[in-house]
Amino acid sequence: MRWDALFADLETQMAAGERLDLDAEIAERTRTEEASVELADRLRGSLGRLIVVQLASGSTFEGTLSHAGSQAMVLDEPRHQVLVPYASAVRYVGLSRLAVTEPSKVRQGLGLANALRGLARDRAGLGVLTAGGLTGETTLFGVIDRVGRDYLDLAVTGEGEERRAANVRQVATIPFAALAGIRSALTAG
Repeated sequence: MRWDALFADLETQMAAGERLDLDAEIAERTRTEEASVELADRLRGSLGRLIVVQLASGSTFEGTLSHAGSQAMVLDEPRHQVLVPYASAVRYVGLSRLAVTEPSKVRQGLGLANALRGLARDRAGLGVLTAGGLTGETTLFGVIDRVGRDYLDLAVTGEGEERRAANVRQVATIPFAALAGIRSALTAG
C-alpha cells in the first residue's frame, strides 16, 4: 500500500514539474514573439478603430485609423485626413492588442516619401504641421512642389488658397524629421 502512495506521489510531482516546464517554455516563446512585433504591425491590427495620437509637441490627433504603412499612418477625422509619421508620435491610445504583419513586399517598401510624392502629384492643398525649433510647432498651408529623399519643398500659400504664382508667399524646404503631421481635405470614396 505504501509503495502505491509513493509512486502516485512521484508521478504527481513529475507531472507538476513537466507542467511548470511547459508553462515556462510557453511564457518564453510568448515573450520572444512579442519582442518581434513592430509598431506598424500593431497599428495594422487596429485599422478601423478610433485612436488618439499624441505628438512630442503635445498636440493630439484623433480619428479612425485608415492606413498603417511602413513609416506613417493615416487618420480619418470628420472633415480631413491626417498623415502622421511614426517618428513624430510619442503615445497612442486605443490600439488593439492584435498585430498584423504586412504581407505585401511592395507595400513594405513604400515609405513616407512615396506618400508625399502622391500628394505632390495630386497638387493637394495641405496643412503641414512642423515640430521643433524655438516656436515648438508651426502649421504651414500650401502645396508640395517637390519631394527629395529626406525633405519636401512646400509652396506656402494662405489657408484654402490655390497654388498660383501670385498666392505663393515662399517655398519652404522641410526635412522629414521636422514633419509632425500633414492634414488634407477628406475626399469622397
